[in-house]
Amino acid sequence: MTSRPAIPRHIAIVMDGNGRWAKARHRPRSFGHNAGRKAVREVVEGCLREGVEALTLFAFSSENWRRPEEEVGALMTLFVRALDKETDELHAQGVRLRFVGDLAAFDQPLRERMQAAMTRTTGNRKLHLNIAVNYGGRWDIVQAARDAAAAVGRGELRAEAIDEAVLGSRMCLAELPPLDLFIRTGGECRLSNFLLWQAAYAELHFTDTLWPDFDQASLHRAIEDYGRRERRYGRTGDQVATDKG
Repeated sequence: MTSRPAIPRHIAIVMDGNGRWAKARHRPRSFGHNAGRKAVREVVEGCLREGVEALTLFAFSSENWRRPEEEVGALMTLFVRALDKETDELHAQGVRLRFVGDLAAFDQPLRERMQAAMTRTTGNRKLHLNIAVNYGGRWDIVQAARDAAAAVGRGELRAEAIDEAVLGSRMCLAELPPLDLFIRTGGECRLSNFLLWQAAYAELHFTDTLWPDFDQASLHRAIEDYGRRERRYGRTGDQVATDKG
């Protein structure tokens, strides 16, 4: 009997290529960002179908504030519209929605919408959907280090007791399965300060497909590619084979 291919428990995606997709169609970048919403729906549906437990999407990095003001404004408007339109469907599908990053940078009405969406879906368990906004991997590590330092200052933690497990438990997404598969669309081959700590042992999958064109078939190909990888975590191939046997 053929065994079922390995399915990553946790997938992260850098959704790159919206602007180039729009430019190829002689449209503004905001047109591409809006088109990318369809790809988000496709990937959520695909993860539910494949049995993935957690999906983390890089929607807005801490560096994205440097983009033209009108593009940032269009992205904020898109967030609001997406929250208003998509939360009901996500809730009906059993998806738990969570926003991770420095949310204090957003205006109060948007933060309230984010919190309302998170509160409404908090009991869902079919898929943990994490949207990284105003997020940076270095920021995540710094926040964890500050939290640990504060615990030391309060006498709750000894400095010499700080190890990878202690620091890791203070990172965003610490309660979720470790990151297995890191996907980047749009043809670039870099992490761009996304989930730096969490991606330490993730399998990397880079594709030339621009984000608005990424669909369930694209996701399935990435998962199939993941299933062909041998994940050794520092061991030899023979050791891995012995453990499987």
